[in-house]
Amino acid sequence: MKKNLLLGMVMLVAGSLRAADSSPKDDVINAATALGNQASYSWHSAAASPGGGGGFGAGPTDGKTEKDGYTWISMTRGGNTTEALLKGTNGAIKTPDNGWQSLAEATADNGNGFNPTMFFARTLQNYKTPAAQAADLAGQVTDLKKDADSIYGDLTDEGAKAMLSFGPRGGNGGANFPALDISDAKGSVKFWITDGQLAKYETHISGKVSFNGNDRDIDRTTTVEIKDVGATKIDVPDDAKKKLE
Repeated sequence: MKKNLLLGMVMLVAGSLRAADSSPKDDVINAATALGNQASYSWHSAAASPGGGGGFGAGPTDGKTEKDGYTWISMTRGGNTTEALLKGTNGAIKTPDNGWQSLAEATADNGNGFNPTMFFARTLQNYKTPAAQAADLAGQVTDLKKDADSIYGDLTDEGAKAMLSFGPRGGNGGANFPALDISDAKGSVKFWITDGQLAKYETHISGKVSFNGNDRDIDRTTTVEIKDVGATKIDVPDDAKKKLE
């Protein structure tokens, strides 16, 4: 009896020490992992900028994801809404003019040069769901700090620059995507955790992006809120499913 009691006390102390040693970065990564291990979840991403602008990438995004299953995304940019479906390394994108296309079809060089569909499709080739993105962001912060409500910190120069870019532009159709010239990139991130699981995170980025001969000043705050954890369902259209085969 005494031996069992002593063993229990040792385990309790060891657990307390591990909790004390846990860093804010560990807390975020563990919370993101806990979310990613759920059967499913949904999210809403909203971007806000001083004066109502925001430049490239501004606009709301809604998403649903299943563990080891489908991820559905709806992005609204400039009044146009584009749907996409991802599974593993395959993806499909829906446009008003062409219906569902595979990402390979959408990024193929058809001789028409740069277009928004190619842009979004190429972004989706490197897309990360919130759980994965939050864990990635935690590794791009110079020094995460913790207060009573959240965990926060400034992004590294490389992390801020990556947030202002839009993924790879090589491969098929790469010649139609002019190189981005990014300067004065700065950024910060903030995470909220509820019951050991990621509930919300917010990024703020600023800087100048030169794209296709145009200079744009970016100053944008994006908030991603998690919802319907474990209760999210994704209805996959047959036309989209065929494009994932």
